[in-house]
Amino acid sequence: MEFLNQTLYGNTLQTWAIALGVAAAVFVALRLIEEVLIVWIEKITKRTKTQWDDLVVHALRGTKSIFLLIVALFAGAIVLDLPDAVGGIIRTVTIIAVLVQGGMWISAGLMFWIHSHREKLVEEDAASAMTINAIGFVVRLALWSVVLLLALDNLGVDVTALVAGLGVGGIAVALAVQNILGDLFASLSIVLDKPFVIGDFIIVGELPGTVENIGVKTTRVRALSGEQLVFSNADLLSSRIRNYGRMYERRVPFTIGVTYETSRDNLAKIPTIVREAVESQENTRFDRCHFKSYGDFSLNFETVYHVQDPSYNVYMDIQQAINLKLHERFEAEGIEFAYPTQTLFVVKQDAETAR
Repeated sequence: MEFLNQTLYGNTLQTWAIALGVAAAVFVALRLIEEVLIVWIEKITKRTKTQWDDLVVHALRGTKSIFLLIVALFAGAIVLDLPDAVGGIIRTVTIIAVLVQGGMWISAGLMFWIHSHREKLVEEDAASAMTINAIGFVVRLALWSVVLLLALDNLGVDVTALVAGLGVGGIAVALAVQNILGDLFASLSIVLDKPFVIGDFIIVGELPGTVENIGVKTTRVRALSGEQLVFSNADLLSSRIRNYGRMYERRVPFTIGVTYETSRDNLAKIPTIVREAVESQENTRFDRCHFKSYGDFSLNFETVYHVQDPSYNVYMDIQQAINLKLHERFEAEGIEFAYPTQTLFVVKQDAETAR
């Protein structure tokens, strides 16, 4: 027993043994509490439809063993008689560990919430899914910024002076990378304002394609010919964008011309024939058909109808069916389509008139 009364760094070996036992007991207890809580909450999740309990389980599973070890060592250190400087270091390390682990819990719960909601929204509303991703990134950035500042404050760093210095330095950095920051803010504008989302078919200037990815600096579009088009976000927002992904129905105007030899009765029939051809197709809404003009070699009729499906392939299938129907009806009525022709009139004069 005299061996246990020997002093080491101001504490007897017996005290050191007690402190080690306390630390080990606290570590085991914390680990058991963690596992029991996870099992208990998982049982609750089976009886509930909310995702909050699932979120808590996911966050608890992110608990690091090093955090539990630091807390256990802090508990064991309470038994010891340590110098103020050593005790202060232990407290500081423990507080920083709590801050970091708390940040991990919140971040893990946030990522679980983002992932679960994104899976639900990605098929229904891709724009909302993009917004959730952007908000999650901003929240996590703010979270870890706060954790870093609190940790530095506990280490004795003058956070106020640091923030002021970062503000001045940030201005200099912003001036140096203003193009990159412009693309970054343009990316946030795209995500929040939603002029287009992933999967939309857009035309930027004269370049058409389907949006594949919206990044921090660039947006990538798959062109109809197969290559990938890469646009700077800032340049993209300054361009005129036609978004066919937001098209609910397609307005289709087309013109047909018939020959000048067509009788007046047949001319009067043409609007009815065209209307019947359009209305015989599904997903169409007839608007109008009029004898519009006298052309150079044809009598022109302008027709407008709507396809109640934004798909280009559906529109082309309908237009083809209408053209075939018109060809059939015109052939049956004896109406001829016009094509470029010229009529030459020759006047014969006798010899006396010519002189």
